[in-house]
Amino acid sequence: MAKLDARRAGAVLADPSGVRAVLLHGDDAGLVRERAEGLVRAVLAGAMDDPFRMAELGRDEAAKPGVLAGEAASLAMTGGRRVVRLREATDAHASALKEALATAGEALLVLEGGELTARSKLRVLAEAAPEVAVIACYRERGEELAGSIGRLLKEQGVGADPAALSWLAARLGEDRMLMRREVEKLALYVGPGGRVDEEAALACGAEGDALELDEALMAATAGDVAAADRALDAVFAEGTSPVQVLRAALRHLQRLHEAALAGGDAGVLRPPVFFRHKGAFDRALRIWPAPAREAAGAALLEAEKRTKTTAFRDADAALARAAVAAVARQAAGFGRR
Repeated sequence: MAKLDARRAGAVLADPSGVRAVLLHGDDAGLVRERAEGLVRAVLAGAMDDPFRMAELGRDEAAKPGVLAGEAASLAMTGGRRVVRLREATDAHASALKEALATAGEALLVLEGGELTARSKLRVLAEAAPEVAVIACYRERGEELAGSIGRLLKEQGVGADPAALSWLAARLGEDRMLMRREVEKLALYVGPGGRVDEEAALACGAEGDALELDEALMAATAGDVAAADRALDAVFAEGTSPVQVLRAALRHLQRLHEAALAGGDAGVLRPPVFFRHKGAFDRALRIWPAPAREAAGAALLEAEKRTKTTAFRDADAALARAAVAAVARQAAGFGRR
């Protein structure tokens, strides 16, 4: 069948009884694996340890004529539907899948692919076969990612505040396996029936260098020169690259500019401003004139370009530190007016 939308994909993932095979593909290997394991659980239920109902094929083995078809047609000695799992499905398996679909059998074939283009032989075959579900697994971002984090927490019996979910989505990035590990850690932290708020998210989901960088930039644009310098010491001690510092500073100024264009409303930003930084962010919104923000952004961009022309980390770090310090001194001057 054709590529499934989110609603239909969710239905198949929960109950694959109506299909003979599921092709999972996309750039999020963690999500592909997570969904494949969910399909295995959906079919095997309480028989996860039954070796007669589960078969895992290697990439080379599955490409051989008759192997996939043979597994698809085999019956479990203990009864119940079998699952045949292929972790590295490629175009080399298109013929094997075609042969398996032409053979009578009740097993569910779970094929885990990588980034398969629209012209991929395997994908074209699967999308044309009515008994195959094709589910794309692409990296989630923004509100979609926050929603997934919320659902994973709910599976653990834990609730979450929207602001905490937005902050976690921005922090955890798009690595599905890392996200799942952090969700499990959060669930343990708040306990069964608990709720993840911003404090809990900060306690469990924050990396030291990322937090220190945020502190440095918030302090700089609010005009606290000493605090910005102390935080930068910690940032560079953690091994953060000068280019990362300058790019983060540019993003921070862009967020200030976006909020200023919205009439000084930081509530329009996604992800939202973290509660611990709201005071410094609001102060920066009040004191920075628009032309000065634009000039500071241009200076940071120039500093980033200059770091690419040097061959020494210490020199690059000095450039980045000087650029952030200049922002802090300028903000301090605005604050005295």
